[in-house]
Amino acid sequence: MHPEPDYRPRFPGAGRLTSKVALITGGDSGIGRACSVLFAREGADIAMIYLEEERDARKTQELIEEEGRRAVLVKGDVRTPAFCRKAVAQCIEEFEHLDVLVNNAAEQHAQEDFAKISAEQLEKTFQTNVFGYFYMTQAALPHLKKDSAIVNTTSVTAYRGSSHLIDYSATRGAIVTFTRSLAKALVKDGIRVSSSMSLRSAVDDFSSIGMQNLTRHHTANRSRSSSVQSPHDGR
Repeated sequence: MHPEPDYRPRFPGAGRLTSKVALITGGDSGIGRACSVLFAREGADIAMIYLEEERDARKTQELIEEEGRRAVLVKGDVRTPAFCRKAVAQCIEEFEHLDVLVNNAAEQHAQEDFAKISAEQLEKTFQTNVFGYFYMTQAALPHLKKDSAIVNTTSVTAYRGSSHLIDYSATRGAIVTFTRSLAKALVKDGIRVSSSMSLRSAVDDFSSIGMQNLTRHHTANRSRSSSVQSPHDGR
């Protein structure tokens, strides 16, 4: 990607994730790399899932290790439930526990003509962007305890739409609803669930969407169990 995304943390770490373990899907580049490096700076060890970009994955591993933390790379496809279970098992084998799951792996395929979105493309996009989040969460949940967290990456397209990313936008909307519903289901267990979107080129949409819609907290018990946030970095 040119220019290369800015993934470096902007501030010194404050130890907010000391002794924690995070499992991050799509962690080799973009938002995933930014999360991996930032979490490592805050003290977390990282299990990072990637699909096939070996060079990017190794680079992210080096960046994590530069922050003084351990990193394990797990190659595979989150569209497969068996792989998701294997990835979580590998994380537990390496680090013995899991505190944070970041569902970030996603794909998009621009198509200007809605009629040309093929069944294959539609299925692939939903399998990665929605089913993958379900499968990873189901695999990780038995290992998450009180005060653990699940973070789901979504997009401003969930709110504003996109004429050339209709299938992708639909998956992002699904993840917003998934996050709200999962937060309600897990609040009794003390597990926080939130979704995070990047705004990149969407800053101008604030006025039309309404800033309150991007920052509103969706809770199951009137506490901070689920939120839609808008970090500076990402896609």
